[in-house]
Amino acid sequence: MVIISYLLMCLIFGTTFLAIKLGVDSGLPPFLSAGFRFFTAGFILFVIMIWRRKATIKMVFRKEMVLIGVCLTFGTFSTLYWAEQYVTSGVAAVLSAAGPMMILFIQTIFLKQKGNLLSSLGCMVGMIGVFLLLLPTFIIKTNVYWVYGCLAVVLGTAFYSAGTIYSKHVMSRFLETSPIALNAIQMMYGGLLLFILSFLTERGQFDYDMRPSSIGSLVYLIVFGSMIAHSIYYWLVARTNPIFPSTWQYISPIIAVVVGAIFYNEHITWLTAVGTMTIIAGTILANFQTLRRLKIIRLNG
Repeated sequence: MVIISYLLMCLIFGTTFLAIKLGVDSGLPPFLSAGFRFFTAGFILFVIMIWRRKATIKMVFRKEMVLIGVCLTFGTFSTLYWAEQYVTSGVAAVLSAAGPMMILFIQTIFLKQKGNLLSSLGCMVGMIGVFLLLLPTFIIKTNVYWVYGCLAVVLGTAFYSAGTIYSKHVMSRFLETSPIALNAIQMMYGGLLLFILSFLTERGQFDYDMRPSSIGSLVYLIVFGSMIAHSIYYWLVARTNPIFPSTWQYISPIIAVVVGAIFYNEHITWLTAVGTMTIIAGTILANFQTLRRLKIIRLNG
């Protein structure tokens, strides 16, 4: 179940970069559309969890949920949505692939946790694979906003990594509450903060036409990108460790390249094949101990 859920999450997350890009390029204000996406998805999920008696209203008022919402949703996606006005979805996926390495860095340097050699090696190999995969797409840019966009994605990835580690800590304290409910609450807080940011910065951009691409982007991101994929991510963090689910960021560039080749006739080079195999090898190395532990648990069960 863990592996199937992981693969489904990778597939969905790998297409969300393109969905965000389509929405932003169609004229949707980035912060407003991001806020609408996450608040709507979080509210629907939370109502379902309340109805199924897997969450309580009092959890909404926990400060931990606000902090996770700031990191996992607001900090991560305010930067990503803004950046995708100036960088391609492929470049955004590449820069986001620094997530597992950042998690290891935070755990080792700031939390003083003993590092895992295989995980560290796997993350480095995965980063090399991502670079090889999209090397043909990198063109020297002179636009300063392209540089700012790249820096924004990296900053958002740092928020995402810190939020993932903190989420694992919070979930261990609220074992009686469903991880999906916790995810829903943090998405609502993140969505509200994105609405506030939109009100402060995008007040002159609310007059736009809702094109089919705009509607399709929002619906896909709400239902699949947030309600399904983010819930799976939270569940995997609870069941495994912060690094294992975060390695979807190595798989997403592969999916982005495939989607680009199918829908935009983008050329696939030999570097694409080498990068793909390198990413797979890095993912296996980074998660070797987790995969072995899951296999042992399944055999003992």
